Amino acid sequence: MIYDVIIVGGSYAGLSAGLQLARARRQVLVIDAGQRRNRFAATSHGFLGQDGQPPEVIAAEGRSQLMEYPTVTWVQDSAQQALQQADGFSIHTLCNGAFQGKRLILATGVVDELPAIEGLEERWGKRVFHCPYCHGYELDQGRIGVLATSPLAMHHALMLPDWGTTTLFTNGIFTPDAEQQAQLDRRGVTVHSGAVRRISGERADVELEDGRVFSLDGVFTMARTRISPLAGQLACELLDGPTGAYLQTDEMRQTSVPGVFACGDTALAAGSVALAVGEGVRAGVGAHFSLITG
Repeated sequence: MIYDVIIVGGSYAGLSAGLQLARARRQVLVIDAGQRRNRFAATSHGFLGQDGQPPEVIAAEGRSQLMEYPTVTWVQDSAQQALQQADGFSIHTLCNGAFQGKRLILATGVVDELPAIEGLEERWGKRVFHCPYCHGYELDQGRIGVLATSPLAMHHALMLPDWGTTTLFTNGIFTPDAEQQAQLDRRGVTVHSGAVRRISGERADVELEDGRVFSLDGVFTMARTRISPLAGQLACELLDGPTGAYLQTDEMRQTSVPGVFACGDTALAAGSVALAVGEGVRAGVGAHFSLITG
């Protein structure tokens, strides 16, 4: 069977794209490996109508609603290879062979590559976060740390005083210049320059190499992000984002390769369920329109 559209990635963006196509009565295949980016978080925030829901509940309800449409097929598998063909695209999976589609939507998300600091990984999504809008409010105006992984930590440090008392740990990564220090001072941000040894404690105690310990309610940091190799296999053009490369798309979320669309974190240098759902709508509609116009 040749599907009208193959969607690689069945999280929020992929589900949203699929819903538009299903409602257009198109034959849709969703290939999903079950690795949502926010699977480590207990709750999701900032998405109208779903604020405070567990991420897995939002995703499960979205999938349940999508699968009510008879033209949708779901394959639980990992997409390994993408090939462009004369009449569309072929996706080769780990366990279920190859599938063919006229159009392709990449909703693969990104992989977070975390700083190699003891205690950080096990607190990711629980006490260590990347998005103040998603998790800042729940810290209840408490003590917040910013762990620098690049000079972009300034962005976090200047935002977060709206959510609590903020301390910037430069971790030997960069030293604020005079203008940056003045900005931090105006926002009431405390700066510590020592290298971070580990994150420990029931919440998020930041321990420096010199032995100082700072008890915090939460820590924000910027992980590096890595996109799926499928984009490179198809020779899609990339853009440099603040934490890593992401896919270049037009207003209808078509990539530089005609017939290949992208949505969600893989095509937007921001991580948000609400943004992913909205971008999925654009990609689904874009793919449908391209089928109509040829």
